[in-house]
Amino acid sequence: MHKLLIAGALALPLSLAQAADVKIGFVSIAKILNSAPQAESASKRLEQEFAPRKKGLDEAQKSLRKLEEKIAKDGAVMSESQRRTVENDFRNQARELKRSSDEFREDFNLRRNEELGKFQKQVLDVINSVAKEDGFDLVVNDSATLYASPQVDVTEKVLKRLTSSR
Repeated sequence: MHKLLIAGALALPLSLAQAADVKIGFVSIAKILNSAPQAESASKRLEQEFAPRKKGLDEAQKSLRKLEEKIAKDGAVMSESQRRTVENDFRNQARELKRSSDEFREDFNLRRNEELGKFQKQVLDVINSVAKEDGFDLVVNDSATLYASPQVDVTEKVLKRLTSSR
């Protein structure tokens, strides 16, 4: 038992010396997602792509509100069949608006995930490139890191490379 403790104590300085040779870096993915020009341009592309559909949904919602106001305002003076027709029309438009809204949200999320996937691949390629060029043995991100000193933070370097590669 005593020999095992001595062997462990002798190996400890060796493993600490080996650990001192390891170069570790840190990247804040959240900062990159918020600051890189590619993220902003992807947002603008999505906004332009989905603007016509969003406008159509907004108009359908306004039309539905007008119909609802008509029912509230004129419902008491309408004949039974007129009121029933307007209420059915309201239900049908509300059902169609919900279906269209759900479809819009699903399509938007799919496209956003496509854009995000492309951007994440680009970010990962740049991080790998910086890590190899600067001789890092390990680069961690903010989702698994509790603390990182500014000395190991390569986020700005990655952001500069992303900005210049636009």
